[in-house]
Amino acid sequence: MAAPSGGGAPHAHNDVPGDVLDELTPEQLAAQWEEEKPPAAGALASMASSLVVLGVGIGAIILSVAMGLGTPASPQPGLWPFIISCVMVALGLFQLVLGRHNRDAEKFTRMSLAPLTGLVTLAAMVALMPLIGFEIPALILCIIWMRFLGGETWRSTLLVSVIVVAAFYGIFVLALGTSIPHLF
Repeated sequence: MAAPSGGGAPHAHNDVPGDVLDELTPEQLAAQWEEEKPPAAGALASMASSLVVLGVGIGAIILSVAMGLGTPASPQPGLWPFIISCVMVALGLFQLVLGRHNRDAEKFTRMSLAPLTGLVTLAAMVALMPLIGFEIPALILCIIWMRFLGGETWRSTLLVSVIVVAAFYGIFVLALGTSIPHLF
């Protein structure tokens, strides 16, 4: 940390985040966050995202009904996905009808692809697990998520990824003896 200059009162140094956060008033901090936030989305983007949520929710309702719902006393595999899907549809409708005037929504940017990348890599892991076990796909998934989506260093990415996969192996294969597909 930098020392105050000339014996005067300490002042904020913008290049030292800890100093800045300690010395900013709530109003200054709110103004800084306002400057840094991404551009606002328009009504069309809000409607498009609502329609995507609605579409995914309706598709999930159809799939969960196909799995079977059962009853609350005797649930079948589709019951909880059905309930969650209904909530998604309700929230999508709410956003479509009432959320058009929301000025807090962010404009779609390049960073908007990060959740899609996460979903696609997760789907690839699920598809590869029955073929080659979970260890290699889980390791690749951790590396992609930590390094490319999370911006971690290579050293921490590789170390944490290996530890996570080893922990999952220890918990689900060795300790619990689950039928998860694995190589070793």
